[in-house]
Amino acid sequence: MADAEYDRLFRELQQLEAKNPDLRTPDSPTQRVGAEPASALTKYRHRVPMLSLANAFDDGELEAWQTRIAKISPEVLSAGYQLELKIDGAAINLTYEDGILTVAATRGNGTVGDDVTANVRTIPDVPLRLQGTAWTPVLEVRGEAYFPLDNFARLNERREANGEEPFANPRNSAAGSLRQLDSRVTRSRGLRFFAFHIESAYPIPVATQHEVLDLLTSWGFDVAPHRHRVASLEDAFAIVAELEALVPTLNFESDGIVIKVDRLALHETLGVVGVREPRWAIARKFAPEIAVTKLLDIRVNVGRTGALNPYAVLEPVEVSGVTVSKATLHNMNLVEVKDIRVGDHVEVMRAGEVIPQVLGPVIEKRVQGAKRYKPPTSCPVCGTEVEHPEGEVACYCPNASCPGRVLEGITHYASRGALDIRGLGEQRVAQLHEAGLVRDVGDLYGLTTEPLEALDGFAKKAAEQLVEAVAASKAQPLSRLLFGLGIRHVGAEGARVLARTHGDLDTLMAASAEEIGAIDGIGPVIAEAVAHFFEEPKNRELIERLRSHGVSFHESTTTSGGALSGQTYVITGTLPNLSRTRAVALIETAGGRVTSSISKNTTALIVGEAPGSKLDRAKALGVEQLDEAGLLRRVGDVT
Repeated sequence: MADAEYDRLFRELQQLEAKNPDLRTPDSPTQRVGAEPASALTKYRHRVPMLSLANAFDDGELEAWQTRIAKISPEVLSAGYQLELKIDGAAINLTYEDGILTVAATRGNGTVGDDVTANVRTIPDVPLRLQGTAWTPVLEVRGEAYFPLDNFARLNERREANGEEPFANPRNSAAGSLRQLDSRVTRSRGLRFFAFHIESAYPIPVATQHEVLDLLTSWGFDVAPHRHRVASLEDAFAIVAELEALVPTLNFESDGIVIKVDRLALHETLGVVGVREPRWAIARKFAPEIAVTKLLDIRVNVGRTGALNPYAVLEPVEVSGVTVSKATLHNMNLVEVKDIRVGDHVEVMRAGEVIPQVLGPVIEKRVQGAKRYKPPTSCPVCGTEVEHPEGEVACYCPNASCPGRVLEGITHYASRGALDIRGLGEQRVAQLHEAGLVRDVGDLYGLTTEPLEALDGFAKKAAEQLVEAVAASKAQPLSRLLFGLGIRHVGAEGARVLARTHGDLDTLMAASAEEIGAIDGIGPVIAEAVAHFFEEPKNRELIERLRSHGVSFHESTTTSGGALSGQTYVITGTLPNLSRTRAVALIETAGGRVTSSISKNTTALIVGEAPGSKLDRAKALGVEQLDEAGLLRRVGDVT
């Protein structure tokens, strides 16, 4: 069709829909134009968590990965692998109901992302209505929104011509374009989309990942080019080298190859590491870009746990499209082992293409007289003598009242991954602490606008917004609170596992280290750290203060109004088709809750093969028992 004919028909359609709004459908071509600006992006809870991938940086690490998963299922060795280019963009989850796009959301923290439906509708590669057949009543398609390099170059040319700063790199610009409040801005950027995964509670008529990609193509999606199906991991090694050589010729950025076990049935068998990484896939990263620059100084930051973290102050250098002036040195032991000295020329890379790190010195460029670095024997903030626990590479400031620890702890508590208190960054925290308004995180909930307005830079509106943001943080789920408390060794993923297993903080606080360590994904080191944290009187006092302020101690993972809303389930044994993670996700999506122990309040026990003592307990209490099929029937009532 000629452009003029298309434009004429498009205008005719616009006029028709303006006169008859009831005829406008979600898959109409007019819905790609862009809507009026939104006031804010709303949050969207994914039906099934969006996982991250483990990385391998050489063939040896790929072989180690295969060895690990083959121990779980030897069938891996004969299942074949699907190789796909890893697109360097922004992960997107698309929900289709009866073949119509209803929601598009960013990955976010893997559980909750931003609803960017209006923006994603402007991407021409995203079908508003699925083509072909074999799509289920409700499904999710996952993929990567990316910035074509030619579009990115033209955008920066326009910005520079208008006197604006050019964008740094395509990946960050793609993510920023998706989060625009005005979808017309997103449309003007020219993003594209590659699909690579399907999630559905209903069976789909394919048995392998390469068939998934073919099915996505039949539905109207683009999939990344240069995909390969290989019979063995050895066959994959040569393909990885070929594809890495192709990267400079592509019109999009790629930072590696995703290698997936091809047979889908094995995905459920292999499961997930904790709640973060699927065992059945891994990213083989390409060689990272490394730059050389001068190390101007080594400084030390005191973390929230008291760890003394050295970092490098560098002569600014560009690495992977980003200007770097500071980089992590990891820990004092590595500085000593690598013999990194002030004045050295050092190699710098961006770990995972995000966090800058110093790899080591360029010895042949070392200036004469450069002295070895001596770690501090006392805390650089409070002066307390440093401790170096046996068996650990890090050294610590043991003073719990150290201003460095306190400030880092409050900043971490307010961070996006924790309680997400907007407007409370490092500088604000330091200002509130210096003014005597906040000594610990419990004091945040006593803040009022009047004393805030008396501080420099705090207008009335800013004070009101901060107080409102602090109040809003009370509703964050338990997993965010556990992460925000800064318990040693407990990261965001570990906090989610603990919160989902126990459901509320009081149950977790009452658990012993042995009980916590028995949780899948929680090892003895984390278990001991958690138990010790809640044994400390000062920590229990803080918990009670948070309770008095109304901070939520529960994990809110259910969908209100679902058919399983208000119901509690326990799972025992191995289910024939569903992994434990998938079963939990199905129950929670339907509004139910999954706990680890049976009580008279348990709605039903889901029983798989080789059930444990929970089955006897359920029978004794008269709790209903369901098999996997029974669970799916109940979940099917709401899907």
